[in-house]
Amino acid sequence: MTRADAGIVTVDPASGDELDFYPYTTPQVIDRVLDVAAASRWERSRLEERVTAIGRLGDLLTEGREPLATLITLEMGKPITQARAEIDKCVAACRYYSGRLPEILRPEIFDVDGDTAIVRVMPLGVVFALLPWNYPWWQVIRAMLPAIAAGNTVVLKHAESVTGNAMAIEKAFLDAFGPGVLQAVVVDPATASDIIGDGRVAAVTFTGSDRVGALVGARAGAALKKCVLELGGSDPFIVLADADVPAAAAAAVRSRFLNNGQSCIAAKRILVHRDVRDAFVEALVPHVRELRVGNPADETIDVGPLARHDLRDVLREQRAQALAAGARVIAQAEAPESSRGAWFSPSVVEVDGRDSVLLSEETFGPLGVLTTGAYDDELIAIANSSRYGLSSSLWSTDDDHAASVSTRIHAGAVFINTISATDPRLPTGGVKASGHGRELGKWGVYELANLQAVRIHTT
Repeated sequence: MTRADAGIVTVDPASGDELDFYPYTTPQVIDRVLDVAAASRWERSRLEERVTAIGRLGDLLTEGREPLATLITLEMGKPITQARAEIDKCVAACRYYSGRLPEILRPEIFDVDGDTAIVRVMPLGVVFALLPWNYPWWQVIRAMLPAIAAGNTVVLKHAESVTGNAMAIEKAFLDAFGPGVLQAVVVDPATASDIIGDGRVAAVTFTGSDRVGALVGARAGAALKKCVLELGGSDPFIVLADADVPAAAAAAVRSRFLNNGQSCIAAKRILVHRDVRDAFVEALVPHVRELRVGNPADETIDVGPLARHDLRDVLREQRAQALAAGARVIAQAEAPESSRGAWFSPSVVEVDGRDSVLLSEETFGPLGVLTTGAYDDELIAIANSSRYGLSSSLWSTDDDHAASVSTRIHAGAVFINTISATDPRLPTGGVKASGHGRELGKWGVYELANLQAVRIHTT
């Protein structure tokens, strides 16, 4: 048996060097993990205990910010300044929930035809979480902290390439919450499917591609289990004729290339009103060319490598197909020349037709596509033509105009004159092939909870 058959080898995407080896969790240990999660007293924990533990987690992340950020950069290539910002965002979520949880979990009491009615938030049980590599800590915090706040326990199967982060996450939750609240397992897809069907698992949450999400959803559905899916996105970034063009161009570059372009809610399709196309491109090009690409441990770097070599290869193929069909590169920043690292030159290409692969498929990396429309209806039609519907960004200096257009966008969120971003105070999630269910805010707590109704008739 090779090491690849027996476990997971993590790799530094900047250099191609092997980082560590993690053996697969044995069936006996998986069984014990599920038993511990199912028997945990956490579902019976008092509100004060939950608030204290969540606050303690925020303190631990604050104290460990630098080594944790370094681990993120090492395993998935995120620039170190952005890795620190990811940890900071996790801390902000801890502060939000530790402050708001008493209000979120407070039973609602009201009158129903003279009877007393109560709606209370109850845990479901064990949540099996299959989470991605692009924000190794934030994806876990945003999906699972609300579930844990509701009284659930979690078994985490993290993405293989960030297994070191998964181990660090398990330790942080152990130190903050005690045993059994969040446990990590290292398993292959077949074993993960078996865990979904295990009777001790009450619900499943998955973040990743729509292809795998369909498989996870089908497996959970066959077992009649609640399933939250946060899937891919091909988010439109819509620049109307009355937009602040320089501000929109700068924001498009920030959104498209943040996190090395590996974000579900990045500005993947830049849709510009034809009347402002030339001004927009003129403003956009310098921002792209000035991007600094290189070693993600360098404080001055804007864009690092892709997280894996296969991701780079897919992006290269998508770009090659688009160029062969007539697309034009309008802006590019140079990446290091290295056959070992997963490097890709950040670029924006322009297409004229509506059948480009860059408009129909999700591009997960530093490759943006720009196209134009002659009027609002055309831009909206292009925006809604994608099978995805995760988030969107809309630019206009006329508030009424922007509000009117925003109601016609088929997406889980619309950000007006700012880039799409997740926030602990707002629900996040999509429609269409971008999945279903919501994370964050009070909605994230309710999503993986039993909202139990009680009606008391007074005799």
